[in-house]
Amino acid sequence: MRDFNYEIIKNQKWGSDILSLIAAIYKEAGKQELYLKQRPQELEKLVEIAKVQSTEASNAIEGIVTTNTRIKQLVEEKTAPKNRDEQEIAGYRDVLNIIHESFDAIPISRNYVLQLHKILYSHMNNPLAGQTKAVQNYISATYPNGHTETIFTPLAPYETPEALDRICEEYNRVIGNMELEPLIAIPIFIHDFLCIHPFNDGNGRMSRLLTTLLLYRCGFYVGKYISLEAKIAKNKDLYYDALAASQNGWHEGNDDPVPFIKYLLGTILAAYKDFEDRFALIETKRSALDTVRLATQNKVGRFTKQDIRELCPSLSVSSIEGALRKLVESGELKREGNGKNTRYYRTKP
Repeated sequence: MRDFNYEIIKNQKWGSDILSLIAAIYKEAGKQELYLKQRPQELEKLVEIAKVQSTEASNAIEGIVTTNTRIKQLVEEKTAPKNRDEQEIAGYRDVLNIIHESFDAIPISRNYVLQLHKILYSHMNNPLAGQTKAVQNYISATYPNGHTETIFTPLAPYETPEALDRICEEYNRVIGNMELEPLIAIPIFIHDFLCIHPFNDGNGRMSRLLTTLLLYRCGFYVGKYISLEAKIAKNKDLYYDALAASQNGWHEGNDDPVPFIKYLLGTILAAYKDFEDRFALIETKRSALDTVRLATQNKVGRFTKQDIRELCPSLSVSSIEGALRKLVESGELKREGNGKNTRYYRTKP
């Protein structure tokens, strides 16, 4: 089994692109703290939107889907799931809520990772919930012509429990002793976790939940207000490409974690930038019309009512609909389609 000692990583020289991403994230995190002190109640509305988006996006990456209405009912109203997909979605919702409410009371250890995995499957009968894999798993790619190819073979089942222990121990050591920058240690932990692929099912979703947990524990709370999972889902190919580029030579300890570190830091920074944009919309007291007008000016190309709702969490749905209607009537916006297919775009520069 490969050595999970972080000594080599600790002494590695990081390129200016990674260092500038880290500096930019710290700058944005400092601004976020300031914003939260200024308008805590308005920003609290972003939390519910982010929870819905995170639950929907992380499951959708794995092909687990339901309707928009049901996602909201499952996440916001905690209604009972009706089928297998909804059972998996409800489990994700439960783990995400626990992380939101108790991240500081969840140590990074194999036992806690297994417990979170068990909760992920708590709405269905999965005998392997909360247990490491019983059979060898493979990471495969399916091409447009239908050809499927194994692109990475994770650790064998018998190696997995010890490997999980090791990555948790090493992570806790370098973070506890302040030996490694957390924004380097977090992507490396997640990358190792995905290469171990400890479960027969749920590895991708667990990796995204653990990303949120590790970020919160290190003081980076952007995922509470802006969905990191939605950002990953939007550029799913980049996520898989970065992971594949970093996996080469992993078993021998010759892997290069830089592509995955860059990808994850870029995603975190993009989320912080989104948070800043959303704060700008609630910073000054404006009418619903002016708030929606400003939100539409942040959009390029076609957008939906839901896109505007996310940018204007302090406004009711009816206020947003009324404002969009007025902007269409005044000629500032053009409307296309009907019902769920309704799209808007700006007509003025």
